[in-house]
Amino acid sequence: MTRFLFFIDSLSTWVGKAFAWLILVLTFGVSYEVFVRYVLGRPTTWAFDISYISYGAMFLMAGAYTLSRNGHVRGDVLYRFWPPRVQATVDLVLYIVFFLPAVGAWIYSGWGFAERAIRFRELSIFSPAGVPVFPLKALIPVTGVLLLAQGVAEIIRCVLCIRSGEWPQRLHDVEEIETVVLREKQYLAEHGEQAPPARPGPRA
Repeated sequence: MTRFLFFIDSLSTWVGKAFAWLILVLTFGVSYEVFVRYVLGRPTTWAFDISYISYGAMFLMAGAYTLSRNGHVRGDVLYRFWPPRVQATVDLVLYIVFFLPAVGAWIYSGWGFAERAIRFRELSIFSPAGVPVFPLKALIPVTGVLLLAQGVAEIIRCVLCIRSGEWPQRLHDVEEIETVVLREKQYLAEHGEQAPPARPGPRA
């Protein structure tokens, strides 16, 4: 089961980090537009479209990655004081009552948007450049599927926590521990001294 959970975490992480490179496209597009608009007096017809398409793609495809890192905003004024079993029970109820129906609706509606956009090769109507927007809309159902997969992994984590009383490790928790161990080994190799045992930090 741990291998399955780590596989889903790895998939979400890979997708999130791959689409994070769009920040370079976004930065270049905005910087170029500012330069040619205010210095050369020749604004582009495509910068706005490239900006919202790049940002939209990053925002869509980072959802599952953020969920895998337990990074979404949570009103944890009381939550953090509850024992793990209570936290897991509340999370499980919320995933079943709100998350799964919402993601199901997202996939269903998103498929319709994506199918029509791809069929008509939809272009942007906000500029004369006619930048294609159907690739962005095609990401909507893909995002839903990734969120659903990561949500299933989170539900399994809730069930495991209810049974054991402890939250199972996430992939990035394991990676952080491995990083500490590698640093200690490097320290020993360089200094020939015994390093203190690693103490993993508290779970977020």
